[in-house]
Amino acid sequence: MSLAVELKDVSFAYGPGRSVLENVHLALGQGEFVAVAGPNGGGKTTLVRIILGLERPSGGKALLWGEPAHRVSGRQALGYLAQRSEVGGDAPATVREVVSAGRLASGRLVGRLRREDRAHVDEAIVRVGLEPFADRPLRTLSGGMQQRAFIAKALAAQPSLLVLDEPTTGVDAESQESIAALLAGLHGELGVTIVYVSHEFGAVEQHVERLVLVRRTIVFDGPPHELPGLWHDPGHVHVPE
Repeated sequence: MSLAVELKDVSFAYGPGRSVLENVHLALGQGEFVAVAGPNGGGKTTLVRIILGLERPSGGKALLWGEPAHRVSGRQALGYLAQRSEVGGDAPATVREVVSAGRLASGRLVGRLRREDRAHVDEAIVRVGLEPFADRPLRTLSGGMQQRAFIAKALAAQPSLLVLDEPTTGVDAESQESIAALLAGLHGELGVTIVYVSHEFGAVEQHVERLVLVRRTIVFDGPPHELPGLWHDPGHVHVPE
């Protein structure tokens, strides 16, 4: 299996005495569906930013498709849903406009969308089940439906790697399950590598192939059912602070 992500002895610090990650080794194969979990402040978001090349490690190497992550040549193949405290806000944009922005941001074109690009936008909207709401203002939809629109925005760029940082923040339990099932379906249909980051993984546990627990370093990496019982209660992750 070819590797999408490879971290070799990665460490990261924001300054003296402010170590966030230490001795991280991680290899993610192309096409895997992986959950990254751990306590708040445990280094999950920093790990994601290093994977995406948005931060450079203080030590070690971070590779994307075999290239240094911070200067990988195929950045348009990355889909990233950053952590957000409020989904949607008061923006007047419609679902279609939000998803179209993902096509523009991919770097595949400059200016107006071509017919082919509009087709990819429409396809992404259909894939996430928002076709009936495509021309509705995003702010009028529920939190779960808004998050589906942001997933469609990432899909419009046809990514090979989709990274979601706390994608179910602010949505109810039913929507969390729905989003997890949506991602599992997309993984099966598209073969895209998915990294799902959260402080708990209950909604996605039955769908992912691997669970990676981060608490400054990687303290567990394997199938969710093999997680030691001390830390695992069905639907939740408990990682000692």
